[in-house]
Amino acid sequence: MATSDGSSNAATKEEAVQVEPKTGISFPVKLDDGKILYCVGYNKKSLLGLSIKAYGFEKAPSKPTEEMYQLAIDGDFGMTIKMVVSFSGVKLSMAKKGFTEAMRESMKKLTGQKNEELSNKVFGTTSDKIKLRLGSEMIVSKLPGYVLETKVNGELVSRVESELLCRAYFRNYLGEDTLECEKESREMFGQSMLSLF
Repeated sequence: MATSDGSSNAATKEEAVQVEPKTGISFPVKLDDGKILYCVGYNKKSLLGLSIKAYGFEKAPSKPTEEMYQLAIDGDFGMTIKMVVSFSGVKLSMAKKGFTEAMRESMKKLTGQKNEELSNKVFGTTSDKIKLRLGSEMIVSKLPGYVLETKVNGELVSRVESELLCRAYFRNYLGEDTLECEKESREMFGQSMLSLF
């Protein structure tokens, strides 16, 4: 179990990992860029690794609140979702199509319009030249200044400055009406936010 300082009861800071129990895939607790992994979860198509920088509340709640999730969605601070392909046969075009559809629906809920042009920018003009294999990584980060950055297998494929795009993307995972398969990850994220207090 990861702690707020990145240490683990079972391993040293350098070798600490968190294992997603349904797939057995290990994630390092301390990421290469210094961010700390607070939870992992399983999605039908991917694993999620989420990290967040702390921010304050007047009083620590006893369970995650919608206000906490909304602050994470709306806040101008770094946050990352790392997806690891956990089965073979996934094409980048399939992932791109799924993300784009989800983004359109999220945009519609936020603004009343699907905003096709902005929704398409998460993966930019990425083609199937980038191959997805078992263990391939897709990392989408919200950087300070509301910049949404997407990397596939370490290759930068998109970097867009847009508060709306950042909010819509993270709303898919942390919003009140998140997909059923994401609810467990959302709850783990909320619990990790509580541990920061």
